[in-house]
Amino acid sequence: MSTSQPTTTTDADHDTSDGADGGPPFDCAYCARQFHRESYLALHRGQEHAGELTAAEHAAFETAREDEEEELRLFRLQALAALVFIYFGFLLVYAFSL
Repeated sequence: MSTSQPTTTTDADHDTSDGADGGPPFDCAYCARQFHRESYLALHRGQEHAGELTAAEHAAFETAREDEEEELRLFRLQALAALVFIYFGFLLVYAFSL
């Protein structure tokens, strides 16, 4: 018996339209939710149905999680670079305005 907590859904992770390549959406076999991408489905299954996963589904979850962590790491580096650029831009503007 699995206890499931209510989750909020967004358009990004819960989409009832066709998949990214025009194919059918990806359906969760455990709760019938539909996802726009297969990676979203793998992340959902790993977070919401961890105790019920097969070995292949668990491997797909780990791969999707690692990919998402890499994307987040890259985003954080890009955001940091942008902040540093803005900071030094303002510093130069201030220095030359004196």
